[in-house]
Amino acid sequence: MRREVLLTGYGVRTAFGTGAEALRDGVFDGRPAFAPVTRFDTGPYRTDAAATHGPAVPLREVLAETAAAAVRMAGLPAGARADVLVGTAGDFTALTRFWRTRGRDADAGGAAGSDGAGGAGVVETVPAWQAAALADALGVRGTRLAFTSACVASAMAVVHGCLLISSGRADTVLCAGAYLVEEENLAKFGSGFALSRDGAVRPFCADRSGLLLGDGAAAVVLESADGARRRGARPLAALTGWGVAGDAHHVARPHPEGAGLAAAAGRALRGAGLPRVGYVNAHGTATRHNDPAETRGLRAVFGPYADSVPVSSTKSTTGHLLEAAGVVELVITLLALRDGVLPPTAGFTEPDPLCDLDFVPNRPHKADLRAAMTVNAAFGGVNTALVLERT
Repeated sequence: MRREVLLTGYGVRTAFGTGAEALRDGVFDGRPAFAPVTRFDTGPYRTDAAATHGPAVPLREVLAETAAAAVRMAGLPAGARADVLVGTAGDFTALTRFWRTRGRDADAGGAAGSDGAGGAGVVETVPAWQAAALADALGVRGTRLAFTSACVASAMAVVHGCLLISSGRADTVLCAGAYLVEEENLAKFGSGFALSRDGAVRPFCADRSGLLLGDGAAAVVLESADGARRRGARPLAALTGWGVAGDAHHVARPHPEGAGLAAAAGRALRGAGLPRVGYVNAHGTATRHNDPAETRGLRAVFGPYADSVPVSSTKSTTGHLLEAAGVVELVITLLALRDGVLPPTAGFTEPDPLCDLDFVPNRPHKADLRAAMTVNAAFGGVNTALVLERT
């Protein structure tokens, strides 16, 4: 028999700041966080805009900050047994600094890398090191795993955590993810013409021109119902359904009918025993191919209910958080469920005729939610879906 999975704690950080109130004041108010990036020179790139929070800091620090907040909220005791699952590509800032130093030294005719810049931090590029460092920082005992599946990395960590608990292989799992805007991905997404041309992100709109990157980190504590009950923990919500699917249509484009997303969302709904939910936090990247494909996929999943299910993209305020997107958007979905407020799709203008759902344009809506879903997608055709229900 499948064991119930409860969410008992979370910590979150975005460009709006740290904690739930920062999300309420920014994401739920429909206020985009995009501004010129100041933590590195954006001159060589197609855009200088992103959603950042302060100067650059090591990725391990924001992971530890959000995970510690989740552990405190859950009330986990020191030295607890907990598996630690992290969605991350590693921290490449030291490596970028190292190669920039080599280039400067070579241009000057000096010894390459003579100041040793970045050498000590190169280990932090290894995703598994980030997971191990986080577990050590928290002082918890258990399995440490890193998930590197791009924009679904932290969502995959949550799915794996649900599988561990529901199958009886674990009682407590901490799932986390983090991404901080850095030079390498700004260059890559810019060279692929994926970034917005005008400093705004308008998912599902006819005049959308692309995504923008954003800082994000979050962690959630998942527990079995029996384990939480023994501790006297207060559940915030139940994770009742999850799904993963790959459409393998294209290395960077989703299946035009949203086949992978529909398969993942359908599995999550069947696992939860629900025909629909009251809200969907969409992947919603504001790119040409994603938005109509996602719309078609959600229509395929919800069928006759599709027109009555509100869908919004909070990337319109936070930016795309890459490996952190899944777990940060899970926390946003949790707040929507508990507060009874739907976060809007900010900056909404004229809808794309191919995107014809209720996208909660520009203003938050009140809603009495019993269940909500968050979906994510990644390069290579990987899709995830998670269903949360009130307890």
